[in-house]
Amino acid sequence: MPTSSISSRLWEAVDKEWMDCLRKEPADKLLQIPSGVVQAFPGLRVAPLNSVLAQGMNQKKKHEIQALAGVIDSIARRVGSHKIVDVGSGQGYLAQVLSFEHELSVIAIDASSHHGSITDARAKRIEKYYAAKKCKSRSGFCIPKTVTCRVLSPAMLKDISSSLRQVDEMENPTIFRDNTDSKPLAGDLASECPYSSKADDKSTMVLAGLHACGDLSVTMLRTFMECDEVKAVISIGCCYNLLSEEGIKEGDCQFGFPVSRGAKSANLQLGKNARDLACQSAERWRGLGEAAGLHNFELHTFRAAFQMVLFQCYPEIITRSPAIGRQGKAFRRQHHRRILECNADMAQTFSQNCCSTYAKDALLNEHSSYPKSANKEANSADRYSMFVKFCKSGLGRLGLCVPQDIEFSRLWEEAEEFSGLVGPYWTLRAALGPVLETILLLDRLLFLQEQGNVLIQTVLLPIFDPVLSPRNVALIAEKF
Repeated sequence: MPTSSISSRLWEAVDKEWMDCLRKEPADKLLQIPSGVVQAFPGLRVAPLNSVLAQGMNQKKKHEIQALAGVIDSIARRVGSHKIVDVGSGQGYLAQVLSFEHELSVIAIDASSHHGSITDARAKRIEKYYAAKKCKSRSGFCIPKTVTCRVLSPAMLKDISSSLRQVDEMENPTIFRDNTDSKPLAGDLASECPYSSKADDKSTMVLAGLHACGDLSVTMLRTFMECDEVKAVISIGCCYNLLSEEGIKEGDCQFGFPVSRGAKSANLQLGKNARDLACQSAERWRGLGEAAGLHNFELHTFRAAFQMVLFQCYPEIITRSPAIGRQGKAFRRQHHRRILECNADMAQTFSQNCCSTYAKDALLNEHSSYPKSANKEANSADRYSMFVKFCKSGLGRLGLCVPQDIEFSRLWEEAEEFSGLVGPYWTLRAALGPVLETILLLDRLLFLQEQGNVLIQTVLLPIFDPVLSPRNVALIAEKF
């Protein structure tokens, strides 16, 4: 939610009847509104990962890797390719499952040399496990190769993809490049791969990217179109807020949005706030529950009120669109801990005063007869205390000092007056998130469909559970 929501009174742009109606709804009902329809990948059979391959993966990552690996394997076999380029590979989880479990030849590309080192070390441990099993069918399998570089253009990714077969033949299967190296990537690979100039030495391959960040997902699509050897692409994007946008960012580079002629002719322009909104996790909000939902709305209020602090004390900072990161998780943990401690302390007091079992149960279930006015005052004081901590933490993250003359109480009093509008406004705004994400995805789909020089089959398919993985839509394209 824009941090200027209070200072700019953004809810006034919404129909008053809508806001009046939504203000009467409890938090758990508001959280249902942004949710979209869940779809499933038809006919997908997901093979469970063994404990060795799944080591280090959390529930979300395991779910994503299992599903996406199955999709990639199916597509690769359909287009007749045995080679996969994992773009934005991170720590190599997907590459290793494709290599060891699906027996595909994989090259993993990531901008972080640290990730490359982790990928190699982990792959060698997994290789020992499979070697110890002495599976004859797996004799001769190879671990994923890693290339460390920052992919800045389709030409760079095309050079890596075209060199894949030659990299396989190298004595040392791993190439490391520091992402600050200024030498052209194509030249580096040519020097490392003595056979890379052979025009007839070609190999088909599939590009895959699990949450390739920002423009990287679009770069994959352009590479798919420009590189004859790439027969399919499976792209699941993320970080839409980091997309370069024509008309917003100046320069002669290829932008991440819009990419299709159709979107460009319509003069579509989103802006950073809209692209931020496309990253919302609507399905996750639905499962928060009332207490966590209310606290989520409080955090949005804190962020909006914090901008009032910046306006008053550091107005020059506002023009830079500062980012303080996510402080919500820490505050939620503190809030939950305080609730548990408070309930435990009050239950102990009741017990010492020989209070009835009924009263203790009511207290622990948040239905006590404790005076509501006292609860309201305590909650207000608690929120103010959290707001002050939020502001001090935010200023610290921006490298700013807490002004001596700042009146946190006055600013919070002004912001708290409008806190009841934050939930309804956030709800309506978040409901538009899937619409904006759909615009971005359809722009990419249309870009591929506009290419008339080659027969392409394209589809958008949600393949993850959106509660576990909100960015769950895969753009799949195949050449024929």
